[in-house]
Amino acid sequence: NLYKPIMIMSQVVTLTDAQIFQKGNKVLSDVNFEIEESQFVYLIGKTGSGKSSLLKTIYGELKLNDGAGSVDSFDLTQIKPKEIPYLRRKIGIVFQDFQLLMDRNVIQNLYFVLKATGWKKKEEIHDRAMHCLRLVGIEEQAQKMPHELSGGEQQRVSIGRALLNKPRLILADEPTGNLDPETSEEIMTLLIAIAKEEKTAILMATHDMHIVNKFPNRIVTVRDGLVLENG
Repeated sequence: NLYKPIMIMSQVVTLTDAQIFQKGNKVLSDVNFEIEESQFVYLIGKTGSGKSSLLKTIYGELKLNDGAGSVDSFDLTQIKPKEIPYLRRKIGIVFQDFQLLMDRNVIQNLYFVLKATGWKKKEEIHDRAMHCLRLVGIEEQAQKMPHELSGGEQQRVSIGRALLNKPRLILADEPTGNLDPETSEEIMTLLIAIAKEEKTAILMATHDMHIVNKFPNRIVTVRDGLVLENG
């Protein structure tokens, strides 16, 4: 079958019969879950349901010892500690509280990540940082300090930062949690556009059912130790 390799390429995350443990306790059982490129997926579930454990497994913070799993070309059961930084370059992370470095301006926040992930040439670092600020509509604010920006603008910077290394996947952990409803909708519109235009898969953990209903996409629920597809 000629089509098989193409199918495999488009899958960014695959977990098969995965058992996920945190500190020796099984948190999630029999996880069968995949995300393809450009796909936008909501991850919902109560606090303590195991959402973070699922995200940490994908991110390489929790080792997958039972079942099978991969992110991009990385096998989560075989990955060595020294390979985890390379896995993480394939993943952009957007946090609820932005996590910008407050002692430097917007573009320097992006320079910092590029240098930390192995970019060397000043001109390339600058061009990539500006490109990502343009993608999120915030290039005019490049020289401002984070505290001079609104919450929505800070979150745009944080999304721009997540895009720096052309990730296959963005993990967004409650990205609208600290934003007012109107700003939340702007950020959602941006994230959905990025999934489509950059062919980036996005897995977004959220409690905000208004957003989920307003921007319908695939929903995965974590409940009673299981990862369930809605619908």
